[in-house]
Amino acid sequence: MPLPAFKAYDLRGRVPDELNPALARDIGIALAGQLPPGAIVLGRDVRLSSPALQAALSEGLRSQGREIIDIGVGGTEEVYFQVDHLGAAGGVMVTASHNPMDYNGMKLVREHARPISSDTGLFAISDAVEASDLPAPVATPGTETAAPDKSAYIEHLLGYVEAKALRPLKLVVNAGNGGAGTVVDLLAPHLPFDFVRVFHEADGNFPNGIPNPLLPENRQATADAVRAHGADFGIAWDGDFDRCFFFDETGAFIEGYYLVGLLAEAILAKQPGGKVVHDPRLVWNTVEQVEAAGGVPVLCKSGHAFIKEKMRAEDAVYGGEMSAHHYFREFAYADSGMIPWLLIAELVSTSGRSLGDLVAERVAKFPCSGEINFRVADAKVAVDRVMAHYAAQSPAIDRTDGISADFGDWRFNLRSSNTEPLLRLNIETRADRALLDARTRELSDLLSA
Repeated sequence: MPLPAFKAYDLRGRVPDELNPALARDIGIALAGQLPPGAIVLGRDVRLSSPALQAALSEGLRSQGREIIDIGVGGTEEVYFQVDHLGAAGGVMVTASHNPMDYNGMKLVREHARPISSDTGLFAISDAVEASDLPAPVATPGTETAAPDKSAYIEHLLGYVEAKALRPLKLVVNAGNGGAGTVVDLLAPHLPFDFVRVFHEADGNFPNGIPNPLLPENRQATADAVRAHGADFGIAWDGDFDRCFFFDETGAFIEGYYLVGLLAEAILAKQPGGKVVHDPRLVWNTVEQVEAAGGVPVLCKSGHAFIKEKMRAEDAVYGGEMSAHHYFREFAYADSGMIPWLLIAELVSTSGRSLGDLVAERVAKFPCSGEINFRVADAKVAVDRVMAHYAAQSPAIDRTDGISADFGDWRFNLRSSNTEPLLRLNIETRADRALLDARTRELSDLLSA
């Protein structure tokens, strides 16, 4: 079994009992043996425990002769970008994203920002650390170079939109006291937007709560600011800003599913005929918008490692998950929380329509339940009970990720969580809100039995 902090895609654990500087140093030693020759990029989020963890990680890597490029405080996507941009051997972002205050973690990549996950080296690192099977320090340790300059990253972000096409929109931006505010400030001089800044200053004490806009209680400040200032739309980020969340001009939170179709439309306008990778939880709206824009939809198992692998295999221009992860081919196939809002701002500018209007017609055409979580004693028993109930209706079944059952006028996806004893349910219908409500109640009763 891997050490507790090692998860399927990254590390996350409580500080100091599950993740601490001593462990971080050993991770650095083990990681050095997993990567090809070359320098390694390190970055960190604003959490109070992040500097010590990054310093220890660097010490371990340098003990094996590795050169370190320290990009300082920023977002996960900045590590992805700099690894690819600088041609580095790999990189690590020290972050716990939206986890509680006493947590921290790491996201690891190899060359070209390819993810290191459980089956591509992460658990091998855990095994080596746990067995104390670590090499001795080399005779000449590596050095560390500070590289805080973000200008190449900012220039790259600006390359996704046509500046002359942008209107002077008013945008609420809520960094949640995470790292996004710094990047917004660097972008602002190049954009015609009026920014209303909420919880803007980076503060690892998180005085306004952990930045996790998926929690309804964390959305109010953004929604209120949109309404109070008459903004065109609002954006909020998690702590390491690899995800962004949208609010329309009324302050209403927009379900992430509908952003996938909109962003596909925006990207395909610039790169016609491209492939778009999407997850199987909710699909009908995405498929219709991609095909209407002349693109090719490609289904893929949920999770960033799977999406990135599929995008590379298909040379897809964009990948989107309803969980607010958005991936771009020109961004090393990695996810970004900055590119999406720039593209949406351009789409609102050029379409002459509000974000609420753009989304409303899609919501009406393909209403969805959003993800509903059920804590169950035995996931297999619960899933078997659901499938037995619907067997006589002979739905079309897809097992790309969990079980997707398509009944023609409605469908659901039911999948187990990778990290918790939960079943995650998503339902959508074809323009039938009453049917959605009925099937949501029906499935909820079945899963709660």
